[in-house]
Amino acid sequence: MQKPFLGFGLGLRTDHFQDVLDRAPTVDWFEVISENFMVAGGKPKFYLHAIRERYPLVMHGVSMSIGSADPLNMDYLSNLKALINEVQPEWVSDHLCWTGMQKMNSHDLLPLPYTDDVIQHLIERIKFVQDYLGRQILIENVSSYLTFSESHLTEWDFLNIIAEEADCNILLDINNIYVSARNHGFKAEQYIDAMNPNRIWQIHLAGHSDYGQYVIDTHDHDISEAVWELYQYTAKKIGPVSTMIERDDHIPPLGELVTELDKARLLTAPLWHPQPHLVCV
Repeated sequence: MQKPFLGFGLGLRTDHFQDVLDRAPTVDWFEVISENFMVAGGKPKFYLHAIRERYPLVMHGVSMSIGSADPLNMDYLSNLKALINEVQPEWVSDHLCWTGMQKMNSHDLLPLPYTDDVIQHLIERIKFVQDYLGRQILIENVSSYLTFSESHLTEWDFLNIIAEEADCNILLDINNIYVSARNHGFKAEQYIDAMNPNRIWQIHLAGHSDYGQYVIDTHDHDISEAVWELYQYTAKKIGPVSTMIERDDHIPPLGELVTELDKARLLTAPLWHPQPHLVCV
């Protein structure tokens, strides 16, 4: 299947529910956090359906814990499948990580060692999830602050192998690549150069906190110039990919995020929609 191009989107946050309906902002699509809508009804579901009538939606999860050693949570997957059937999103994603063990949730996206055993573990679990949901999923690279002594692969090779062998697609988080590159001392462009563009269906952009010797993925700042530069580099390398901005704290008015999103449009316009060359005769 050829990947669709939705254009430029935003993460849908509670602060903006009514504004989206009242103002109909120039946003092409919205991404919703799956877990926020795994409820029977109420205001979240009202807004979800009202906005779904006007905009394409994608679903993004934070609790699948696909990399955990615990068995997959079938109650969670059942609720996720029900929401998918209800919303009919363009696609569904979650993170290439683990979030807890022995039924304890850390509420954090924890990194994995890059080994052959972990690859096989992830491939089996992703295939099971895709079979259960009846669709491909997207897996997202997470930011990290430590390395495992067992790792013998680069993160980009690890991600590429899993996507190919599990036949899933990739949500490429540009900010996470930048954060990890700064923390671990590799070149972010090398990561981008190694990725299979056919598997990349979505891009995340976000802000981070820079403490000089290390960087933390916080989603509570505007996107930095360094991440914008890396995004432009990525856009040139892989071509048109549905792009959105995440903001999870210190959330500004909707109009400010739309203005920030317009920068993504402007940066990619000459790359993805070049003006025709005019010849005078």
